[in-house]
Amino acid sequence: MRVLVLFAHPAQRKSSINTAMAASATELEGVTFVDLYAEYPRFSIDVDREQRRLMEHDVILFQFPVFWYSTPALLKQWQDLVLEYGFAYGPQGKKLAGKHTMACVTTGGGISDYTEDGGNRRVFEQFLYPLEQTATLCGMEYLPPFILYSANHLAEEAAQLHIRSYPRLLTALRDDRFDIPALRLLPTFGSFNLPDLVRD
Repeated sequence: MRVLVLFAHPAQRKSSINTAMAASATELEGVTFVDLYAEYPRFSIDVDREQRRLMEHDVILFQFPVFWYSTPALLKQWQDLVLEYGFAYGPQGKKLAGKHTMACVTTGGGISDYTEDGGNRRVFEQFLYPLEQTATLCGMEYLPPFILYSANHLAEEAAQLHIRSYPRLLTALRDDRFDIPALRLLPTFGSFNLPDLVRD
């Protein structure tokens, strides 16, 4: 499948993990990588170009750090402008129907923070409901998110495992080796259970 990665990180100089993941994605054949903040530093999004990109790909991945329980500002503006009525939804829309979409995210908080008893009072996937509902409205299949918790506090070994897992995720989607039926049963997944979802 043709994979499009839309990377949105407004503070890349402070993120070794996200930038390393992004660097690995740019080296993969058959994967289109777009750094939204590099392309649109003034937030002037080329809607026609972005819609063409979406039409040309089968899987749309959004890679971003969670900022204040949401997507970075440019990614939200991208959604507001690109996923317009008549293209992504509405009686004459649904041009994205049948495609897959996934969020690949990092968080500052740990997994214990994302529980009903934790500091954030919700499990993590609830914070991504706007993305899930957007995909549903557009007729796309929303796949469970690929998450790295505590990205700013990880041991080097755990960080490197996640970085190495990212291109494996992308190539498995590209080559149709991802066990999507098994993935649908999970609320979220990470580098620790990725091997169980990839067919060799």
